[in-house]
Amino acid sequence: MNNRVCFAGIFGVIIAFLLAAVIGLLISSCGSEKDASEQMAQQSSDQTAPPSIEQLFADQSQEIQKFIKAAVNQTKVSNGHKIGDTELVETGIIFQFYEQRQFRPAWIKSSQIDDLIRAIENVGADGLLPDDYHRGPIRSFSNQIKSQSPPDLQLLAERDVLLTDALILLGYHLQVGKVDPVELDPNWNFSQRKWPGNPVALVQRAIESGAVDRYFDDLRPRDEYYTYLKATLAKYRSIHHDGGWQSIPKGATLKTGVKNERVDLLRKRLIATSDLVSTPDGPTDRFDKDLLEAVKHFQRRRGLKPDGIVGKNTIRALNQTDESIIDQIRVNLERIRWVMGEDLDDFLFVNIPAFKVHYVRDEKIRWSARVQVGRPYRQTPIFKAKMTRLEFNPTWTIPPTILLKDILPAVKRDPNYLKINNIQVIDKSGQVIGANKIKWTDYSGRNFPYQLRQKPGPDNALGRIKFMFPNQHAVYMHDTPGKALFRQESRAFSSGCIRVEKPFELARILLGKGWDNARIQQIINSGKTRSVNISRPIPVIMFYLTALPAKDGEFHALTDIYDRDRAVLDALNARHKPR
Repeated sequence: MNNRVCFAGIFGVIIAFLLAAVIGLLISSCGSEKDASEQMAQQSSDQTAPPSIEQLFADQSQEIQKFIKAAVNQTKVSNGHKIGDTELVETGIIFQFYEQRQFRPAWIKSSQIDDLIRAIENVGADGLLPDDYHRGPIRSFSNQIKSQSPPDLQLLAERDVLLTDALILLGYHLQVGKVDPVELDPNWNFSQRKWPGNPVALVQRAIESGAVDRYFDDLRPRDEYYTYLKATLAKYRSIHHDGGWQSIPKGATLKTGVKNERVDLLRKRLIATSDLVSTPDGPTDRFDKDLLEAVKHFQRRRGLKPDGIVGKNTIRALNQTDESIIDQIRVNLERIRWVMGEDLDDFLFVNIPAFKVHYVRDEKIRWSARVQVGRPYRQTPIFKAKMTRLEFNPTWTIPPTILLKDILPAVKRDPNYLKINNIQVIDKSGQVIGANKIKWTDYSGRNFPYQLRQKPGPDNALGRIKFMFPNQHAVYMHDTPGKALFRQESRAFSSGCIRVEKPFELARILLGKGWDNARIQQIINSGKTRSVNISRPIPVIMFYLTALPAKDGEFHALTDIYDRDRAVLDALNARHKPR
């Protein structure tokens, strides 16, 4: 029995071993069959897999060329041809581009397309709008192409043209701006908005090099103002993303020692823009010394009197929204793009909203002074000219507008006005005549047959020196007897010309060696009018920037004294028109 038991046990082990071996063989066999099946499926899949985009372009190049040619040829017979619902903008350059390459596709590599899409997505950092560069349609075309097997050749061709249009348009906007300043101001006389060199060759190199990012970087302004404003735009967008700041209600003036719940709001507002860096350990609703310095810092950044007193003007500036400041930065990035084509070694730059003039040489500010500019109803224009000469002890021939609006009404009110202000009446032959011989009530200004001219002297409206740069606006820079007005923070007091706080310093810079204070003073003391040519005429730029960096490295958002930002912003946000 025991033997049978042992035998049965041994038999059971053998049976179990044999069963295990059989099962192993079965599994191995199944595995081999599975591997073979998978290999056959893979081979079959390899044989039926759709070709890559690159392969498709190579195999179907002629067919795609036909579709590209059909799309591009439409640009010759229609004004602003559409790809689907999307209008092409740079139709002229597109036709030349594809014609030169015999309508062969340009965007063959996926990496090229990805680089361009990434550049479009990131162009908001320059204050531009990604949707201006076909972002949505390009994305839609790409999704359709990915979903098809094989992709529709016409879709590939049309996307190719759309990508090229986006590249050209974005490059052009980074180079010279989206908005045409001539449409905002017909008197604009800066360099024409044009591509450097041959745009077709430039675009060709950008695509074929596979370095789209570098292409755009080369076109962007390299000016330090532009770089700074881009960084500031990113900062304020981050502030906006974090919730911005709460406005401060109107109320009594806030100043040192005041305890008020509005002080706590003021503190939070200044912390948001880093004008104030910390909160006190104690109560936050008391106006303390740290808050005083923070308010002064903010006021300096905003072109306000830095007295540390929070009145209505400071409250108005504090309550400017973060969105509004973002728009203001975008507007000024655009303005910088407008003038980056100006090739200047040294020049005088008047920033009208900043009430400042700068002498720039070798890309550095060498001298600055305060100026007074035109009042809002007699705005100083934006233009470029060349200063050719200076005039010491100038006379002042009163311009028609000032004659009509100011002088004639004053003479009618007070017959002694001309004598008091040392003004002569000049007839058509150039002779001085007596003011008492004229019946002033007969003239309204437009029919006035005489000139009025103020003689040289300390009370002359032009002061003791005038800087001449011929221009259609009859605007120039000059000294002024009204020097007390330079102490004001906002200095829009003139009738359009630029009054300079330190005119003799500027004269020495422009005239160069041999012109010191003693020589200048000797000419002035003579009382005689004298014109002196500048040996090398210097460009004068009258411009309008309301957002800029300053010496302290901080962002200065200035008051838009002529309300010019809105028109630029509206044009910047509008749909781009085909050209």
